[in-house]
Amino acid sequence: MKYIFPFILLIVLFCQSTVMAQKISAQKIGDRIDVIIDGKFFTSYHFAENEKYPFFFPVNGPSGALVTSMRNGVYPHHSSLFFGCDRVNGGNYWQEGLDRGQIVSLRAEIEQNNDSELTILNECIWTRPGANAPIKDFRVITISTTADGAYQIDFDVKMEMLEDVSIEKTNHSLFSARMDQDLNVLNGGTMINAEGDRGEKETFGKPSSWIDFYGNRGEGQEGLAVMQHPSNDWYPSPWFTRDYGFISPTPMYWPENEKEGTKLKKGDSVKLKYRVIVHQGDHLEADIAGKFNVYSKD
Repeated sequence: MKYIFPFILLIVLFCQSTVMAQKISAQKIGDRIDVIIDGKFFTSYHFAENEKYPFFFPVNGPSGALVTSMRNGVYPHHSSLFFGCDRVNGGNYWQEGLDRGQIVSLRAEIEQNNDSELTILNECIWTRPGANAPIKDFRVITISTTADGAYQIDFDVKMEMLEDVSIEKTNHSLFSARMDQDLNVLNGGTMINAEGDRGEKETFGKPSSWIDFYGNRGEGQEGLAVMQHPSNDWYPSPWFTRDYGFISPTPMYWPENEKEGTKLKKGDSVKLKYRVIVHQGDHLEADIAGKFNVYSKD
């Protein structure tokens, strides 16, 4: 009898994990890839040749409502969930204006790893008229779900320097998220980092492994957390945060040498890894700290 109970427990745990697994699929439609989780639309990854850079929009929470926003009138260069950089060899690969610089997708493919995980492979070139391309990047974007039903995006990027690269001090750099206005601090939402600091006043310029941003949705809460992996260059990067709903681990705004900025040699490569958790509940209910602990060991 003493052997039967552990056996039954294993069966129960296996069944629970099986139930929690959510089916994920994707379809490439022209210049975007749509991602569906358990029959519900989650996000689209856009890579049209007339866009400034590839980006995710919309990004929906488990409730089906938006957790990110797209290009409002004041900040038309905030494209939901994206990766770019300003002031790279005199070019701007962040703000509007394709003549100032553009991150162009060369290819985007889907790899279905299994029913509950898929990967988007995206190769990009950083280009602008009249100048040599300074960077080529390779993105491996893995979409899955967690055991408690949160949606997960792993964004791994390798940047290869095609020539000597100089990045002047800029607050517009690398991985960023612009939240839906219903969730921002100005409308009653919460922004909190791994140390428990809250809001722009406490989190701006502070290094931290993650920041979570969430707010009220109906009778519950919903939000999005961004994590930076400990293997990243410049880890832990200080965060550029805004109460109106912007978060970005931004090393280029706090370079070691403010006059020289960030210097990279031709042939250098930079590997960066980020994880996005789209979740229900607050940071405690979603166990963001625990999820980062797991991520940090990957």
